[in-house]
Amino acid sequence: MDLLIDVLLDTLLDAVKILPFLFITYLLMEILEKHTKDKIGDVVQKAGHFGPFFGAVLGVIPQCGFSAAASNLYAGRVITVGTLIAIYLSTSDEMLPLMISNRVPASKILPIIVAKAIIGIIAGFVIDFTARKTRKIRHQKNDEDFRIEEMCKREHCHCEDEEEGSVFHSAIVHTLHILIYILVLTFALNLTVELIGQDNIKNLLTSIPIFAHLFAGIIGLIPNCAASIIITELYLNGMISAGTMMSGLLVGAGIGLLVLFRVNPEIKRNLHITAILYITGVFFGTLIDLIGIF
Repeated sequence: MDLLIDVLLDTLLDAVKILPFLFITYLLMEILEKHTKDKIGDVVQKAGHFGPFFGAVLGVIPQCGFSAAASNLYAGRVITVGTLIAIYLSTSDEMLPLMISNRVPASKILPIIVAKAIIGIIAGFVIDFTARKTRKIRHQKNDEDFRIEEMCKREHCHCEDEEEGSVFHSAIVHTLHILIYILVLTFALNLTVELIGQDNIKNLLTSIPIFAHLFAGIIGLIPNCAASIIITELYLNGMISAGTMMSGLLVGAGIGLLVLFRVNPEIKRNLHITAILYITGVFFGTLIDLIGIF
């Protein structure tokens, strides 16, 4: 019981410390998203063969629904599969606000963001080139000339009627939502560390490096912000390497994959995309550790 109380107090104290930074970060993200959301979508739609470049670059801009929007655009065959995966790879979900709130130096954050964008660009162009050559992943639109507006109606999301609320209110809601995740996951992590020992956990994850990368990639596939929180927390606590963190963050597309399976009826193609995303993320994450970039 004493152990549980100590862990709980430590978790609450850590949460209180990062709360102001978390709110400020999300407030800035909400302001940025409000003023760039439509413009970013337009740029990606009009990018054509340069879609992977613009998708990966714009994907690093902190905004919650970009991977989900990309899934909708792909389901309507507005963007290519390479552009979709480039966006998935570059999107960081909750990594950025967590690192900022934990006062990680910009000199460490920027290389991660840049690396994710570069990997997204490279993978996106390679995937599109391969798709055009093999014709295994088609880029043409559906015979029914599927439009995004029709998809919205079919999914009953009423996106065309949605009114934008206050960025201040949205930032508060988002902060509290993520704070709950942080509290639960940090408590579980801290308790695990106390019971097993940080050195033992670190040794387990580093004794067989490829296992750590494969495991991080699996966590990254969880269609929820909890995935990036877990991976980032493990990295900040020194339990996994930068490359292992990248394996998880590259694979992590937020709710993008969840939306893809919902709006795109071709299950085999969705599974194919998921496999490509996983293999690409784990490959580059492992490569980063081997080269020792970070």
